[in-house]
Amino acid sequence: MWCVADLNDEYVDKMEGVLEVYERPFDAQQPVVCLDEKPVTLHADIRPPSPAKPGREARRDSEYERCGTANVFCAVEPKAGRHFTIPTPDRCAFEFACFLCKLAMQYPSAKTIHLVMDNLNIHHRKSLIDAFGEEMGGEVWDRFTVHYTPKHGSWLNQAEIEISLFARQCLGTRRIPDLQSLRRETRTWNRQMNRARKKINWLFDRKAARLKFGYKRNSSKRSKT
Repeated sequence: MWCVADLNDEYVDKMEGVLEVYERPFDAQQPVVCLDEKPVTLHADIRPPSPAKPGREARRDSEYERCGTANVFCAVEPKAGRHFTIPTPDRCAFEFACFLCKLAMQYPSAKTIHLVMDNLNIHHRKSLIDAFGEEMGGEVWDRFTVHYTPKHGSWLNQAEIEISLFARQCLGTRRIPDLQSLRRETRTWNRQMNRARKKINWLFDRKAARLKFGYKRNSSKRSKT
């Protein structure tokens, strides 16, 4: 369940901006990619689990060891079914810059990459400039046309759906003890999703938003119904 903030003009403008991008037909020259991050707590078994046997399910001891945390950058091109899921040690600006560079390299011939993400402090041009310098960092950032979701509007980011799929299908309830194991499991899941071209069927558009939240839009500004 998501709590929607008060619908002021700024919120509606950003919401409709994101929804308008989602409503565009698929265009390989202008792909729409959604990005978000997921923190992951790493756990290790204290005692080895007992494998399943005839008539008995596999068992796992309730005691475990905490092994720190990691971060996973989750990006998805919903209409093409392309998935980009990369674990990193943390969610710092440098790791974000490196991820964005890798993402840009996946679309070498695109005119621009429409990137939907929230307004986290690292989600800005400065992260790339600090990591790669003004020339290279600016060149990578300029490959993207960024669309920020409104504050308290993370539900508008389809990467949230990607994160939910990743958490349930890849992480599940298993204990992953270290970053190397997390990367291995993530690569396997990412490869399977891309082979299957799993797409996201987003149905919430601007018309539905205006009906749901009870506002109208005209050429200048919105008015309450």
